[in-house]
Amino acid sequence: MAENSYTVTRSTTVAAAPEQVYAEVEELRRWQGWSPWEDVDPNLQRSYSGPDRGLGSAYAWKGNRKAGEGHMRVIAAGAPRHVEVAVDFLKPFKSSSVSTFTIEPQEDGTSEVTWSMTGPRTFGLKVMSLVTSMDKLVGKDFEKGLARLKTVAERA
Repeated sequence: MAENSYTVTRSTTVAAAPEQVYAEVEELRRWQGWSPWEDVDPNLQRSYSGPDRGLGSAYAWKGNRKAGEGHMRVIAAGAPRHVEVAVDFLKPFKSSSVSTFTIEPQEDGTSEVTWSMTGPRTFGLKVMSLVTSMDKLVGKDFEKGLARLKTVAERA
């Protein structure tokens, strides 16, 4: 990992075909069913733009202090194995990152799903890293999100 960037990565095995997992990730409206942040603000305001799913689809949110405010957009979609989402937070602090979902089919019919987030280590993040790390801040959220994604995809 470069000194001027960070990466957070988590993986899980899902008992579903890659196409099913991919459908949950590349359609941003479906994130309400599994995103680890959906329950931090019951009054979260959401808006969607662009195509319903895939490349160019976008989602914006505005919520309480925990949810913050920002937007994300699908910037790469390679069915059924790869989705990249550019995420920009406006509040509680400005930050930009790219979340990448990689879905690898396994011989037993399951899928290995990896969620990675990479972004620049801004001055604020460098100061914050004196006390904690991005991995500690969002790693548990990724684990929660992947567990929820697993449940949703396996039910479908």
